[in-house]
Amino acid sequence: MTQQSSGPDHRTHLRQGAVGVAGILFLVLSAQAPLTGVAGTLPVPLGLGNGGGVPATYLLVGAMIGLFSVGFIAMSRHVTDAGAFYAYVSRGLGKPLGVGASQIAILCYSAVQAGMYGLYGVVVQGLFQRYASVDLPWWVWTVATVLLVQLLGSLNIEFGAKLLAVLVVAETSLLLVFAMYELLSGGGPQGLDISGSFSPSAVFSGAPGVAVTFAIACVLGFESTAIYAAEAKDPARTVPRATYLSVALISVFFAFVSWMFVSYYGPDKVQGVALKSLQNGDATAVVFDAVTHTLGAWATDAMQVLLATSLLAGVLAFHNGINRYFHSLGSTGVLPRWLSRTNRQGAPYTASLVQTMVMIAMVVPFALAGADPVLTLLTWGGGVGVLALTLLYLLTSASVVVFFRRTGLDRRPWNTLVAPLASIVLLMGAGGLALDNFTTLISASGATALALELAVVAVFAGGVVLGYARRGAHGTSPEPRVPGGAVEDVPASV
Repeated sequence: MTQQSSGPDHRTHLRQGAVGVAGILFLVLSAQAPLTGVAGTLPVPLGLGNGGGVPATYLLVGAMIGLFSVGFIAMSRHVTDAGAFYAYVSRGLGKPLGVGASQIAILCYSAVQAGMYGLYGVVVQGLFQRYASVDLPWWVWTVATVLLVQLLGSLNIEFGAKLLAVLVVAETSLLLVFAMYELLSGGGPQGLDISGSFSPSAVFSGAPGVAVTFAIACVLGFESTAIYAAEAKDPARTVPRATYLSVALISVFFAFVSWMFVSYYGPDKVQGVALKSLQNGDATAVVFDAVTHTLGAWATDAMQVLLATSLLAGVLAFHNGINRYFHSLGSTGVLPRWLSRTNRQGAPYTASLVQTMVMIAMVVPFALAGADPVLTLLTWGGGVGVLALTLLYLLTSASVVVFFRRTGLDRRPWNTLVAPLASIVLLMGAGGLALDNFTTLISASGATALALELAVVAVFAGGVVLGYARRGAHGTSPEPRVPGGAVEDVPASV
């Protein structure tokens, strides 16, 4: 991934040493789009899931993802590649399955990004209608922003990290101000009822499967820490630190903020309030009303603007992540090699252009069909993202076990065997819950749910077939390294 092309005008190297722990952390946190996850997602598990037990669910899912991260990080110390899942699965389970994983990763991030673009268009449309008396269709704002993101994605990653840092700090600050005020004031009608949110009876009340599924959706993107390994300062230390920090911050943040919203309404009443808002078609009212009542009317305007910037940060983060996958696949010859070209900024500009065209191709059909971008593009994209991500985690955990059993590069039982196997068991359970609650997740019929589920399977199968067809391709993907700096002879096309 970091070598120069033989052609003098065809750079293929990403910019090395461009971002540290903080930069990668903000790239990851922006993918979570915290305000979007709270305002747009939280009302669903509150109303249709386990109500007051949602905060503990975030912690449980965080613990599961943390367990997965143990093997994930062990692998990152020996394989540094912008196509993280592709490289990891290839090393352990073979190139065909690795290519299949890469296609699932691209589908996952693209589907979620397209869904965020749908919500973004609606939010920005509303802002311009309210404050500028400009009434344009949602897709106009979406397409314009796709082009803006294309420009930003062609700049160096350091600039992108700094921009995302500003946007993430802005969107989380308002939520934390509300949460801290609620905490220090002693909560709502039932006070700070810890048992109402964190006791086993609270967690397993109602439909906990719905809450688990949406909690997984909220942590989607943490694994992108490994995508930026080739551009990180001291990746052997940066990637593990950024990964553990991101998992901890994401799970604790969502657990704490959701607990404060539960406290505001009361554990016994929050489910009814959220369910009513969902039935009225205004899910964000659960969050907006509480924040406005607590902080004042100014908070409503601020949250609407920050919701737009939250979505902008999210789509830019996913754009950068998908670019790195295209770049990696181009470098290894799985996809056309011109996808690996980079500009003077060290950014994969050709991959960025292709990703932009893919996004336009995913958004435009919904606009032409006159579909509701929130009820279709957003929910469908989120559902596909959850299923694809769960499959990626399962493949990666299995790859970790096989890779270290074969190479012996790391003989720590907990890191390379026990934790990965335990995460496989938990992830299979989470995947079953996601399938059981898929129609709720996408807010659509069983036929639509089946079509989207089969799409995930078809993309993976197509990737495996492509992997077999391109099995003899040779590229510049780095080999796994042993601590002394020697390279273990494990060919990329295994």
